[in-house]
Amino acid sequence: MPDISEKFVVLTMTQHESRVWATGITRGTIPEKIYAPPGLNPHHFRSDPSHHGRGDGPGVPAYFEEIVSAVSGASEILIIGHGHGKASSMLHFIQYLERKHANLAKKVVDAIDTNLDAMTEPQILAMARDWFEAHPR
Repeated sequence: MPDISEKFVVLTMTQHESRVWATGITRGTIPEKIYAPPGLNPHHFRSDPSHHGRGDGPGVPAYFEEIVSAVSGASEILIIGHGHGKASSMLHFIQYLERKHANLAKKVVDAIDTNLDAMTEPQILAMARDWFEAHPR
């Protein structure tokens, strides 16, 4: 992974895959892809009465920690996610950051909910550029 210290990072999240644009948001930039463990579905209710359905089932912390490692050096993080309420991996990840990595959670500048399945990578980058232009530093 390239050095991303003090850089703006775009992170997209679904329950199956995350993509990290750490080297810029110009056209043609290739993201790093992080895949959830096979069979992971953090949104199913558990039959174990000791588990209260917070989305921290087996595999979720490992998936989230891999994403944390990929974005930890960033100065700002824009998260683009898919899903609503309990089905939102983005929301679960932000809550995870707030509980486990509070300093990194403070670097999240915005969270945008959109239909990632219907978007191409160039469209995602265009959305990130539009966001960046609307929020000048």
